[in-house]
Amino acid sequence: MGGFAEMVLERVRQARIAVAEARADEDAYAVAVAEDELDDALRIARGLGLEDEGGEPA
Repeated sequence: MGGFAEMVLERVRQARIAVAEARADEDAYAVAVAEDELDDALRIARGLGLEDEGGEPA
């Protein structure tokens, strides 16, 4: 896997962590921002046909 693909998957992983943390903090604004970041990262990853480490569509 190339460097760009690895960066995209890392962006997805980090965005998922940010969503979970924002939800745990019950911060509605942070959840919205983190979900937007995750949606964008997933859109890019899926456009490249990438899967995350569990074999799930990114």
